[in-house]
Amino acid sequence: MPALREMSLADVNAVALIERRAHPHPWTRGNFTDALASRYLCKVYERENVMLGYLVLMPAVDEAQLLDLTIAPEHQRQGLGRALLDEALEMARNMKMRRVLLEARLSNVAALGLYRAAGFHEIGLRRRYYPSDNGEREDAIVMERLL
Repeated sequence: MPALREMSLADVNAVALIERRAHPHPWTRGNFTDALASRYLCKVYERENVMLGYLVLMPAVDEAQLLDLTIAPEHQRQGLGRALLDEALEMARNMKMRRVLLEARLSNVAALGLYRAAGFHEIGLRRRYYPSDNGEREDAIVMERLL
């Protein structure tokens, strides 16, 4: 069974490598070190010392923003993303958050399906939020899950 643990600076290179393999426009190593320095909830998801994925959750007053949730490409489509998302929701509940927010690319059909199945619903659209390969920018769907 996979387990969560605190992400450390020693994990950032491995996390950034998974990020680059999983996303067309990945977070940088600096984004992860900044998240750690800001004391966001940064967790690594592992099984038998193999990093399966990670998450970054930013609490703010009574809500949390899910900034990044990624499963390594070779471990996707096994239910691990849903399990990791459930862990993030439980962390937010334990901190007495009233809701979790996130943004997802309009083209990221798999992520949108995962979030909808976990009870998130669309509350907005951020036009031209994400960079894209063709030089244009892509819209982001803003989603919310009440706790």
